[in-house]
Amino acid sequence: MSSHLKSNVIPPSRQREAARSGLTWIGQSIKRVEDPRILTGKGGYVDDIVVPGMAHAAMVSSPHAHARILSIDTSRAKEVPGVIGVYTGADLATVVDPCPSFASPPVPQHAMAMDKVRHVGEVVAAVVAEDRYIAEDAAALVEVEWEVLPANVDIEASLEATGDAILHPEDRESNRALDESFAFGPVDEDFASADRVISRRLRWNRSSAQAIETCGVVAQWDVFKGGYTIHANTNFYSFIPFVIGGSLRVSPGELKLIPVLTGGSFGSKVFIHKIIILTAGLARLAGVPVKYIEDRLEHFTNSDSHGSDRLYNCDLAVMEDGTFKSMRFTVLDDYGAYLQFGVGTHGNAMAQVTGPYRIGSFGMRVIAVLTNKCQQGPYRGFGSEVTNWVMERMVDAAAEELGRDPLELREQNMIRPDEFPYMIPTGNIYDSGNFQEVLAQARQMFDLDAWTKKAAAARAEGRCVGVGIATCMERSVYGPTEWWSLNNKETPGFTLTSTPEGISARIDPSGKLFVTLNSCMVGNSPETVVTQILAERLTVAPEDVVINYADSQTGFNGVGPQGSRFTAMVAGACVTASIRLEEKLKRFGAHMLQRRPEDLELRGGMVAVKGLKDQEKSFADIALTSSFFRLSFPDGEEFDSGLETTAVYDHPISTDPHPEREHLGIFYPIVGHICHIVAVEVDPATGKVEILDYAAVHDNGTIVNPRTLGGQVWGGTANGIGTTLTEQFVYDAEGQFTNPNFAEFALPTANEMPTNFKLGHVETPSPYTEYGIKGGGEGGRLGAPSALTSAIEDALRDKGVKISALPVTPPILRGLIRDAEAEATAAE
Repeated sequence: MSSHLKSNVIPPSRQREAARSGLTWIGQSIKRVEDPRILTGKGGYVDDIVVPGMAHAAMVSSPHAHARILSIDTSRAKEVPGVIGVYTGADLATVVDPCPSFASPPVPQHAMAMDKVRHVGEVVAAVVAEDRYIAEDAAALVEVEWEVLPANVDIEASLEATGDAILHPEDRESNRALDESFAFGPVDEDFASADRVISRRLRWNRSSAQAIETCGVVAQWDVFKGGYTIHANTNFYSFIPFVIGGSLRVSPGELKLIPVLTGGSFGSKVFIHKIIILTAGLARLAGVPVKYIEDRLEHFTNSDSHGSDRLYNCDLAVMEDGTFKSMRFTVLDDYGAYLQFGVGTHGNAMAQVTGPYRIGSFGMRVIAVLTNKCQQGPYRGFGSEVTNWVMERMVDAAAEELGRDPLELREQNMIRPDEFPYMIPTGNIYDSGNFQEVLAQARQMFDLDAWTKKAAAARAEGRCVGVGIATCMERSVYGPTEWWSLNNKETPGFTLTSTPEGISARIDPSGKLFVTLNSCMVGNSPETVVTQILAERLTVAPEDVVINYADSQTGFNGVGPQGSRFTAMVAGACVTASIRLEEKLKRFGAHMLQRRPEDLELRGGMVAVKGLKDQEKSFADIALTSSFFRLSFPDGEEFDSGLETTAVYDHPISTDPHPEREHLGIFYPIVGHICHIVAVEVDPATGKVEILDYAAVHDNGTIVNPRTLGGQVWGGTANGIGTTLTEQFVYDAEGQFTNPNFAEFALPTANEMPTNFKLGHVETPSPYTEYGIKGGGEGGRLGAPSALTSAIEDALRDKGVKISALPVTPPILRGLIRDAEAEATAAE
């Protein structure tokens, strides 16, 4: 271990339920608890919400990427019958404050633009009317006078902008929002002693999650109580309502956020604070409840959920025998017009930036650049999918320059099973793993030897067939220091250190276990996994577990499903709650059975005497008696009526960043491993890529439900295929968003998916989480781009094509082939 890590001491495990075989419900592919109501249309999404007197909002959006607002004429729109009100940014600012920001220093953002707009699609006015049709018609009548300003689109050119091209001249003198450098370990020394330095310039272009459902809000202002009731399809409703309340000028006690089912998120609905603040402010101004659902164009252009948009200059220090010594890069990240999460996506990536490899040091310079585009937000991977791709590109480049087999080079540098927990240069740890076993299973499942021969034979026939491999990490169960640890250490901002998950549970006199969750369902399976874990721990049948959701006023801390954290974290809360319920059940049951609590056990929904089959009381009997017959028990608060508890589970293992940022602490330590191997064929005449075969092996620790985990991996892989082959947001030189529609922003369809996707699992339980569970919600997208890029490059190696940017859409790939052919011709 490098000396810079010695202050980062790994805390002892707080695990109470170790991984073990012979479990009854954990590990079973039970049917999803959520499915019946969703599949029958009874789920209740945000657009299903109707409240008395509800009006509808439509937005007036900027057609310019960068412009001053000289005047807004709303008079014609106000005359339309059925219009309740037309409001500008100045009107909205009378009832709400700017949006919250995790950046430090913050980049000011209003829910509705005030004096100027900074990207196409930014809202400048809103119409509230009796229905959406009237509102849209009236919005078209709002007239805005503009002074168009220079647009910043190119990430490097934006850094050099001056004068009117600066986005936020009132706060900063350039479009450089953050510029910080880090050295974790002896980076300079390791590079100086290396035999060879592999260098590459790599580009990851912007796309985003595009769920079936866009963002939506129904907001009511109570003029008598002075507070809001808001339905919104956000993940974050119970964790930080005080932040949204601050922008709405109300306390959390005057703000009730009510969860609804979410029609897909993939990160894009983690916060949605801007649309909540906007809609709530309109409801207060109009004096009526207001519903606003983004249309698809608005979601493309103004959702604040665009994905990473990065340019890397990367170096890998290696020895001639293939040993990796160090890695460093400078990364420019195009954050768009604002910086809501700071550089948290880079903090996230620091959890696994060196991949599964023994690399002794790491250096980084990160530059956050402001441009005239919609700002970034979370997207499945939250930045780690990019650094996985960068790491794997560098490994492939090293294999090429050293003349080594890419798989063998990877295996040579992999962390060994006896080295866990393993601390990487940034200070995060990998809790457990067997990377070699994952690789071996993937190789066997894919039949790599056979495919290598098939690809060679196909190339001999003139076909472009290739095989690619990726061995990547899947960090899970994040700590929030990732949001601020890369900020300037003198002004780190809001340095929170808690990301808990909680539940409340009670056993009613019928024997049913009623559970309330504090975070919502976003297409994952929270009710299913909670049911399985509680059924396991309390020995009850799954059908006896009933799940409900709290709102922000009745619930308590719960960060919810994001960052591949929910199952592992809620398992901790479930174990805490079940331990407390077990204590109560045994206490009451011991009195009813005239036994000592230590003589009892839970067995099949009963409190039973150990070793005796006929000495038992059902949970229902104990709940009934403890709830309604207080005088049947002794005095003392330990026999207070009822069987109920609340439980909050904090992060299983974390430490603070070093004060001088010599390391970032332990913050994302529950780490899975993935290996994807894929065979592709490229049509050189069109640039079209066909996936011929695909195998993925994931290690996500103890698996709670193989079917639901398989769905996450398959869905994440589909995301990754789209990221690699079809999806890119394109802005022209004036900052116009040229493809905000599904005709030109091509989501992958079933036709692009592999028809024989094979999925395998290795289970290396975590020693820190309950039952050894690890997260698994993002792994498909964390591995697919790297494996596909490698396979495409392998398929075109005879043509000399090198891939240094994603995506590789058919036109882009055809251009690379054409350029390589021209270069080869010129060299003859």
